[in-house]
Amino acid sequence: MEVFLPYLPSLLVTAVLLPLVSFCVIFLVGTRLGDRGKPAAWIAISAILASTILSFFSAGIWFSVHKTPTPHAMSDSHHVVEHHAPPVITGSGYTLASFAGADVSINYYIDALTILMFCMVTLIATCIHFYSTGYMHEELHEVVDNEALLADGESIRRPGRYARFFQAFSLFCFSMLGLVISGNFLMTFVFWELVGLCSWLLIGFYVERQSASTAANKAFIVNRIGDFGMLIGLMALWASLGTLNFGDMPGSGSGVFSQMRSEENHFGLKVPDGMVRLVAADRIDEMALASPVPLNQEQLAAKVNASIKAWRDGTTDGDTTKYGYTLLIVAGLGIFCGCVGKSAQFPLHVWLPDAMEGPTPVSALVHSATMVAAGVFLVARSYPIFLPEVLLVIACVGCVTLFLGATIALVSTDIKRVLAYSTVSQLGYMMLALGVGGWAAGVMHLITHACFKSLLFLCSGSVIHAVHSNEMPHMGGLIRKMPWTGYTMLVGCLAISGIGIPSIFGLPIGLSGYYSKDAILEQVFSFRHFNPVWGTVFFGAACGGACLTAFYMFRMWYLTFLGEPRSAHKHEHAHESPKAMVVPLVLLAILAVVVAWPIYDSIGLPTLSRTIEQARPAGIWQDMAGSHWNVTMPEESKGHVAAVKGPVGVLAFGAAVSGIVLASVFYLWKTLDPADVRRSFDPIYRVLFNKWYFDEVYQAVFVRGALAVATCVSLFDRLVIDRVVDGFAWLVVGFATLSDNWVDRRGIDGFVNWFSRQTYRLGSSLRMLQTGSLRQYVMLIVVSTVALFLILSFWTYSLAQ
Repeated sequence: MEVFLPYLPSLLVTAVLLPLVSFCVIFLVGTRLGDRGKPAAWIAISAILASTILSFFSAGIWFSVHKTPTPHAMSDSHHVVEHHAPPVITGSGYTLASFAGADVSINYYIDALTILMFCMVTLIATCIHFYSTGYMHEELHEVVDNEALLADGESIRRPGRYARFFQAFSLFCFSMLGLVISGNFLMTFVFWELVGLCSWLLIGFYVERQSASTAANKAFIVNRIGDFGMLIGLMALWASLGTLNFGDMPGSGSGVFSQMRSEENHFGLKVPDGMVRLVAADRIDEMALASPVPLNQEQLAAKVNASIKAWRDGTTDGDTTKYGYTLLIVAGLGIFCGCVGKSAQFPLHVWLPDAMEGPTPVSALVHSATMVAAGVFLVARSYPIFLPEVLLVIACVGCVTLFLGATIALVSTDIKRVLAYSTVSQLGYMMLALGVGGWAAGVMHLITHACFKSLLFLCSGSVIHAVHSNEMPHMGGLIRKMPWTGYTMLVGCLAISGIGIPSIFGLPIGLSGYYSKDAILEQVFSFRHFNPVWGTVFFGAACGGACLTAFYMFRMWYLTFLGEPRSAHKHEHAHESPKAMVVPLVLLAILAVVVAWPIYDSIGLPTLSRTIEQARPAGIWQDMAGSHWNVTMPEESKGHVAAVKGPVGVLAFGAAVSGIVLASVFYLWKTLDPADVRRSFDPIYRVLFNKWYFDEVYQAVFVRGALAVATCVSLFDRLVIDRVVDGFAWLVVGFATLSDNWVDRRGIDGFVNWFSRQTYRLGSSLRMLQTGSLRQYVMLIVVSTVALFLILSFWTYSLAQ
């Protein structure tokens, strides 16, 4: 396989471009191929399937050449500190511009994380593409949209948009794959925005519906708020480092990661020299002015370089400021702001549930493998530049997000919104893991979550396709009508709940969510040892979230598939989905079970955990202590020693089982009536049912506030600015009137008219000389000649005198 390694970038770039080719072909000829647009689906499926094959072939090449690391033998006294960089392939395709020697290029950055994300995105997207051929079949004909009404109350009739759906789907996949392979922050930002544009197109697919149009706009606007912070972070990096490249590029100098984690520093994080120089500009000016003799550029640079370390460490006499440290925090927080919007973290989480207005395949793709995954992926990719203070903010945001999402999902009755708030909560878990130093745990949960959450969304779409309703109170008893959908959804519920047998009983056996969620809890528990206050809050929220997750997922499953039908009409017409929809459910269910199994080592295949381990950025095994805040990030190996894995595994297992049992008490055995509990805790229920009133608060504070400011500005514009402008206009008009009457008409026009009259009079007088008599002409010539002779004679005589 090593012979194919030089072709790896070409293979992955081809995998990126194939969905773009599909988009272009469908855009140009998709509706002209006949058969009501069906060929468009197969064009899109062929492209994403080819991308999947190329991705897995690339994975085979990569992991055959770069062997995954052997699991470390962990013990309470063993600490792992790695002093080598993971294998990376970087390259530049085209230089867009050059500023002061710094190139802005189209680059690629390929490592194990890139390969892993390619396989995950393409595989899940392929399953969703196949599923969509069945789910979107109504778009092959004229559509009567009963949720979009005309002014007279009639339903809107419109042509089907089958080809347009797969066209946008292909562009979405291209955007996400381009983001994954990007070699610099600029390319990442371009694809980042393209992903947002595609989500706007797909969430608003049913554009005639006011709710869909509003949801698409909401998602787009909320993400722009986060992207503003991201731009600030990128500007901080560019201004101080002179590059946005992730890795070192030939001819372009050191990349961002190597400037912050150099091999000479054993890959430990330090503030780059360029960032120190930018912040210490005043000190440099003072140094130049204080010199008794003028310094040239080389001499000044030598003195500055000699002082860089002292400025960075805050050891200068009389000045303990750590120059550049705060700017690095700003850069990290700025990049994280963009991730907050894209991954629907508190307080920008409000767009994600409304995104359910799009077709269910869109929800599956947005909430599993693409848009929301982009934010977590960027945090993982940018991890080498995050200081402990930034990581603590990430952990706090993730902790709040997982709690908010889980509590709102408890009372939601819309099956897709339950899954949407579940996604918000699970994304909070990922951010919490990354924030407490669990890089591998966070990335593993990103992969496993993509498998079982796409499965759950597609199962919900299958249910909606059968009963034509999103409301779980209208369902019940569907397991008899839809066994494939019901049991595959049960697998997804077990996976997201983290069901498995803890390692204390021997080799851990469980579904995919068991391995990733336990890894998160273990890392949070380890973080608690170094940071008791923060760690206790985080660990309590994580364990509580695990219990709530199991509760609301099995509440959803019980209400949908078990019990007696609550709507006889809907139950009577319910039916199992076609094979085009069922087969992807089975494949994703298998993935949700086996993707994280650790037993692949025994057959010579890399496990998911070892694959992620190879992608771990250099240096992040080491403990890191914050300078501004009292926080320490422990190395991840400390969270997976036997003394931690045992009790945490039992606690996580107990939390999941407790949630399932509690859901069974309410919705399976019906020992307790949910309505009685709701009445007993009505104030809490109202808060949760109204989503903690975030939308209302944002509407009152930001939307109405913005409208109030706009109204005031409008009044100021009309009453002040317009009147000043109108006053100046009145003066100008008056001056113009005076100029017209006195200067133009009476002055300039008067003079011109007088001159023309005098010319006319002179012409009339001279015209009298022309009588037509020859004698008069001869006499005038003679008289004129004599007069001319006399004048010349007198003039000559006067000159002679």
